[in-house]
Amino acid sequence: LRELISNSSDALDKIRYKSITEPEQLETEPNMGIKIIPDKTNNTLTIWDTGVGMNKVELINNLGTIAKSGTKAFMEAISAGADISMIGQFGVGFYSAYLVADKVTVVTKSNEDEQYRWESNAGGTFTVVPDEGEKLQRGTKIVLSLKEDQLEFVEERRIKDLVKKHSEFISFPIDLLTEKTKDKEVTESDDEEDKKDEEKKDEEKKDDEEKKDDEEKKDDEPKIEEDADKKEKKKKK
Repeated sequence: LRELISNSSDALDKIRYKSITEPEQLETEPNMGIKIIPDKTNNTLTIWDTGVGMNKVELINNLGTIAKSGTKAFMEAISAGADISMIGQFGVGFYSAYLVADKVTVVTKSNEDEQYRWESNAGGTFTVVPDEGEKLQRGTKIVLSLKEDQLEFVEERRIKDLVKKHSEFISFPIDLLTEKTKDKEVTESDDEEDKKDEEKKDEEKKDDEEKKDDEEKKDDEPKIEEDADKKEKKKKK
């Protein structure tokens, strides 16, 4: 999380620096900041910034291969019992996401290109395609599909603790989307209203059934008349 927030901060610094000589660069998205969105339903953690974004070529070059990032060496060192605090020595950065995620999706939009989506399951292969989903004005959204044993990272308290500990000096606002639950006290009047609603529905249902019966009776009546007419004709013959 520290690495990804740091990357987001760098991207925001880049667009701020660009805007000094080209103020129109900020017009696409004037608000500069980072959002962290935990989703307990889908077990995902999203880090979303309104930084410089990446075009297709940058997306492939920056996130292209796991070998470039030193992740392979880092994973091997961890397997051999190295301490996780050594992460900085390998220049892993973005690929540290795979310590907690099975799949990582990156949606990005720069001012110079269309919106693209990069996706990889950390198997050494990745896909880059134009993205038709939710439109970003500018910036990058990283969605981590968390491993089953890493679901602590959708917990509000855990995220807050990590951000306070490792990202205290980030110069851009970091917003954490949270869920709030409200307990509502049900009064007797609420119960009575519910009962009235149920009684009203029952009455409407009965009325519908009576109407249906009446219609069926009407449908049967002409048949009786027809039968009566046939009998009269036979008599006449």
